[in-house]
Amino acid sequence: MPSAGIAPRRVVQLTALLAMLVFFATQLVGAVLPNVPLFIVASACGLALDLFLQHKQPGLLSLLGKIRLDVTVRQLFRDMLIVVGLLRIEGINPLHEQAPLTVGLLLFYLVHFACQAAAILVRRSRQLPFVTRNIDASALRLSEAPPRLFARQHGRRLLRLAVPSTAGLLATAATKNAVWGGVGLAIALLIGIGGTAHLATWMLPRKRVVNEAAALQWLDKWLADYKPTVGMYFSGGTTSAYQANMWLSTLSALDGKPLIVLRERFMVQKIEATDVPIICIPKVAHLMRLEHSTLKVLLHPANSGKTSQVLRIPSIKHAFINHGESDKLSSCNPYAKAYDEVWVAGPAARERYQLADIGVEDKDVVEVGRPQLAPIRPYAGVPTGALGGAGGEHFTTVLYAPTWEGWDGNPGNTSVILAGENIVRQLLADPKVRLLYKPHPMTGSVDPRAGRANERIMAMITEANGKRTGARPGPEAAAELARRAAELNRLTSTSFRPSADEIERMKLQGAPDGDRAAAVTAATAAWESAYWASLPVWEHQIITGPQPGIFACFNQADVLISDVSSVVSDYLTSEKPYAVANTSGMSEEEFRAGFPTVRAATILTPDAKGVAGLLEAVRDPGKDTLATARAELKVHLLGPSDPPSLVRFNRATQDLCDKADQRRARMATRLSDEIPSQREARDAAEEMELESSTPETEESATV
Repeated sequence: MPSAGIAPRRVVQLTALLAMLVFFATQLVGAVLPNVPLFIVASACGLALDLFLQHKQPGLLSLLGKIRLDVTVRQLFRDMLIVVGLLRIEGINPLHEQAPLTVGLLLFYLVHFACQAAAILVRRSRQLPFVTRNIDASALRLSEAPPRLFARQHGRRLLRLAVPSTAGLLATAATKNAVWGGVGLAIALLIGIGGTAHLATWMLPRKRVVNEAAALQWLDKWLADYKPTVGMYFSGGTTSAYQANMWLSTLSALDGKPLIVLRERFMVQKIEATDVPIICIPKVAHLMRLEHSTLKVLLHPANSGKTSQVLRIPSIKHAFINHGESDKLSSCNPYAKAYDEVWVAGPAARERYQLADIGVEDKDVVEVGRPQLAPIRPYAGVPTGALGGAGGEHFTTVLYAPTWEGWDGNPGNTSVILAGENIVRQLLADPKVRLLYKPHPMTGSVDPRAGRANERIMAMITEANGKRTGARPGPEAAAELARRAAELNRLTSTSFRPSADEIERMKLQGAPDGDRAAAVTAATAAWESAYWASLPVWEHQIITGPQPGIFACFNQADVLISDVSSVVSDYLTSEKPYAVANTSGMSEEEFRAGFPTVRAATILTPDAKGVAGLLEAVRDPGKDTLATARAELKVHLLGPSDPPSLVRFNRATQDLCDKADQRRARMATRLSDEIPSQREARDAAEEMELESSTPETEESATV
């Protein structure tokens, strides 16, 4: 359970913090008494613990930093106690032996602070006002990153350099010979000075990237040369990248020059493999430079606080395309009226906006279908999957893909809490069912009950697998999967050094070679085929990672069980049977009336009594009374199949580009019309000024 792992982690953190305090206290006692063995052991253990926590518990150390007990203070306190201990130990001359060691220790900290200053200067010089990917930015003089230990890990650097100095000083305490302390300090100083000098070379012209003004000038030139027409704008948190990733294939297939505009630097690496140029522009002032580019349309898959910033650019038309459609209220956000157009899949979403009465006018709603759904295979009739059921029957593959609990905690959002275990129990009781369980990745993030129920469901599936037996694919299947995974990973990820920073990643992720997107699509399909081939046909599966994706699971499934979410709308493109759990407290009639996506579904109550009937309808077409309703609902939700969704989406893009061109033409005409009038006004003002400056009028001249 999620809460079960939290308590032990906190115990470990509190234990480590207590141990650190104990070592400090013991070091103090050993220094004052003096007790040399106790003093040496406490000093060494304190430094070792700090080094360990730097690697294993950085979060705990960041909390110590908030109370001003950061790594520099802790190490300075340890070294101060070592100096006190050396003064207290008999046999060490304070003047001839102690004083040079103290001076050496002060020089050690001076070098540390000098290195930290150099690191700050280097980091600032290596931060451009934007980040790019899939763009040749070599003109910006991109270079490899400096060593991470000296440039970005000041805590680890201080502690690692403190090892030889501390070891030497403690050896002096044990042997009363100051030479050991001098040797240790000399080693630390040489490494520190050498590292600082090496780090400073990144400030030289041959390693230094261009300044901000030159970088922005390069950006303007690149935009002028590339001439983007359609872009996707995205801003969000670390877990929201999927909202943009689902549109990558569609964006790359559009006519014109596509572009991806991001706002958060970390998001550049969250975007999946694509050949579309990516530019991250964090500052609003720099974002406004897009107004002077050829960019005509920006597509928005999500709303965010930073969306309002780009909406200020009048020369660009904006369309809200969302990251999925469902009957939830979140699919009718009032923010949508801020866009020029709202693009939806089919008539159902259009009706949803009008019923919501949130200010989105019907003329601004454009039906474009869901072009991402092309990989989903259509219904092929009665399941004819692999044999292996009781008596040699075919297995019925059931995909249970519940959504998460949502930010509002509405009990009708997810079925996991109230119905999940009952649904899974009913499915596992049928020997001819193969269950694919794919919970939403955010399950349990708001309501701990959902997380606990999810854990229990996975435990039930694992236990059920233990009671099943059958043939397993041979080792060649696993070898093929590993080979396909390696190929896919090679195409979809870039290998970075641990020390690589933003600039080095920009250098490595320049303009792509060839049609990488097509290669990724083929490699993904090959990996998915190898993945399913590597699994026993009789074994239930728990799928929690991003791969295989939900569409691949759709193609394996004979029937879907889910909640009111975009998963249901997407699955309908296959026209295969599906069921939706009703945990809202509504009656079935109210539930069907309130949520159009469930009108062609089998409705499951929290006790999951309808699972048996659902399976019968899948296995016997004669009992499938909802086939016609599914076909009709598919058109209602997703629009017609002809012309294809991608064609309609592309047409909507071009139409909005034309509107942007028309506005620019009107503005140019208005500006040209205003110029003559402005010139006339200026001439008239100059004439009046001349008249007023004449020293005498004609009348005064005759007087």
